[in-house]
Amino acid sequence: MLIAVLSGFILAAFAPWLARSVGDKAGWMLSLLPAGLFVYFLGFIPAVIEDGALVIHYTWIPGLDISLNFLVDGLSLLFALLISGIGTFIIIYAGGYLHGHPHLPRFYAIMFGFMASMIGLVLSDNLITLFVFWELTSITSYLLIGFDHENKHARWCALQGLLVTVAGGLALLAGLVMIGLAAGSFELSEILADGDVLREYPLYTAMVLLVLAGCFTKSAQVPFHFWLPNAMAAPTPVSAFLHSATMVKAGVYLLARLNPGLGGTDLWLYGLGIVGALTMFTGSFMALRSTGIKAVLAYTTVMALGTLTMLIGIGTELAITAAMTFLLAHALYKASLFMLAGALDHETGTKDILEMGGLRRLMPITFVTACVAALSLAGLPPLFGFIAKELMFEASLQAPGIAFFATVLAVASAIMIVAMAAVFATRPFLGDLKKTPKHPHEAPLSMLIGPVTLAALGLLFGVAAFIPAAAIVGSSVAAVYGAPVEVELYLWHGINLPLMLSILAVVAGVVLYRQWDRVLAMFERMTFIDRFGPERGYEHVMRGLDWIAAWQTGVLQNGYLRNYLTTIVLSTVVVTGWTFFFRADGAISLEDETGFTFYELGVAALVVMGAVVASVTSSRLGAVATLGMVGFGIALIYVLFSAPDLGITQIMVETLTVILLVLVLYRLPDFLNLSNPVVRMRDAAVAVSLGGLMTVLILAVNGVTVNDPISDQLVAWSVPEAHGRNIVNVILVDFRALDTLGEIFVVGLAAAGVYAMIRFRAEDKQK
Repeated sequence: MLIAVLSGFILAAFAPWLARSVGDKAGWMLSLLPAGLFVYFLGFIPAVIEDGALVIHYTWIPGLDISLNFLVDGLSLLFALLISGIGTFIIIYAGGYLHGHPHLPRFYAIMFGFMASMIGLVLSDNLITLFVFWELTSITSYLLIGFDHENKHARWCALQGLLVTVAGGLALLAGLVMIGLAAGSFELSEILADGDVLREYPLYTAMVLLVLAGCFTKSAQVPFHFWLPNAMAAPTPVSAFLHSATMVKAGVYLLARLNPGLGGTDLWLYGLGIVGALTMFTGSFMALRSTGIKAVLAYTTVMALGTLTMLIGIGTELAITAAMTFLLAHALYKASLFMLAGALDHETGTKDILEMGGLRRLMPITFVTACVAALSLAGLPPLFGFIAKELMFEASLQAPGIAFFATVLAVASAIMIVAMAAVFATRPFLGDLKKTPKHPHEAPLSMLIGPVTLAALGLLFGVAAFIPAAAIVGSSVAAVYGAPVEVELYLWHGINLPLMLSILAVVAGVVLYRQWDRVLAMFERMTFIDRFGPERGYEHVMRGLDWIAAWQTGVLQNGYLRNYLTTIVLSTVVVTGWTFFFRADGAISLEDETGFTFYELGVAALVVMGAVVASVTSSRLGAVATLGMVGFGIALIYVLFSAPDLGITQIMVETLTVILLVLVLYRLPDFLNLSNPVVRMRDAAVAVSLGGLMTVLILAVNGVTVNDPISDQLVAWSVPEAHGRNIVNVILVDFRALDTLGEIFVVGLAAAGVYAMIRFRAEDKQK
């Protein structure tokens, strides 16, 4: 299992080299890994159906109780199969879609990193490792969305998606930590075994809200839905993978995974149910007013994510069954539709549905496949999407507390989705042939094998759902519901209210489809829709951050070193002083600070006098001399307190400093009065406050002994372990060898830099 999860990262490192070596066959060869993973995960189905869940342990960081544990149950297995199975076709498809692209090798590397991150996320049993993979999906998706890095719009869309999802990720991290603390474990297999512990936790509300913030931003729930359609700046293979099986469903996966522990409360029901229903309706509405073929599909994904969130929130046995069925159906038809959209774009040179027409004779396979996948999107029999929609309607009708609200929005959404499915299946293919930027023809095999296979599976699962689909759906429902569930999927459930709602949605959807041009014209006049909304709020927030950053930079980084030092010193004095005097006991012990000799006090007085004179003198040479007196006084203190090596080092440094300063500064004029007396008094007060605080802290520290001093242990180790009697030398050379090596490296680097500068100046003079 560990090799299976990490294999994608390993192949990502070699994919660019392989792509350059084998050329056009790279996609087919690289697809062998996800295909192999798909077969590997298929082998877990019998064990999962029989035993329910398997936990595979690998120790990672035992000191922090972090391990690479993998949880294989119906939910994680369903996602792993979708990621690896659809990922196989995506890699093949990318080879055809991006044929000849100069950055195709880099694309393969990022895509395999993205795929491996998602597989690791859905299989992780540890909350910390789950979050690591969660953030890796955000980073790799950022690179994929901004793949066309020379395009400013693509970079902007990638950054928007990253900021929204990472901001939610920070909230999620806090929520996951709270879950671990509440349950006393960070292993999901242990946490979900007793959900009452989480529901009875005093901070349950805060914990749930933090988790929802992370999941809602990841899965584009209202009001965070705006980033997902903008992610269409990515190449179509990315969009197909992103929307069908990977990143945007990560939030849905985590909601489903945590449902046994966090679900079953009013907060969970109304939070997920209401937000999910609103997202479902918003996605359908925005799809209705879009003409870009990828934008239409993107908004239908928003609709699907909202539907899944709503069903998980409802939380009944029927609702969870509907959610897992809808999840599988959506993955099949959405990946197919996106790859078909890419084929249309690739062969015609346009993404606008209104600019296409009459392509059924030139692209017959694409036309038939689009009709089958669109029928599943619309929820018409005998496609698997029909079964999912029937279950969704039935679950909405039985939703506790929100049945009317959920059902009305579900029917309204279904009507608009039927209309847009009809638009996708007919507008590009029927009617007169329209002139497009490219002369269209059927896409190559690499771009058709994926959508044809997935659309055919949608038909097979619909006609014979009880054979291939019910088993894996049933085990995933049991994992999400938290108890064994008997799942039976049938194409015909008799004449009932859900069927009536489906007929209503189809009839009204066909009517809406026939009036679609008028609807678009009406939307064009409703310009206020684009002037308001969460995306405008995001833009205002970003502009506000830029303004705050500019103001803060002007105040704190104004180019005056004195102001920088003043800010740092005052911040230290205020924060540290307040903590010491008001949060700690503030006690200062002077018991051990007696018995000073007269010469020690004399040296201390010389140091203080030198510092005062250096601060008030107007002579540069006088300031250098008095600073030297401070430095040499410190060296003498080192000697008096049995640190001759430090004293020698201090004397060498101080001597060199004084000589250099004298050589440079004696040529300069006297100090100028660039500040008034008030400013100088302020600076003096700031300096004295820091010095006084440091003195108080040192006196307080000397009076407190928390543990035995480490110096005793170092003395004991010096001779037997390091074979040296000079404790300081032993510390530098043996106990802190790497630290000393780093310091030597820094000094050597500085010396090399100085030497290079001297040589550079010397060569300039020779020229």
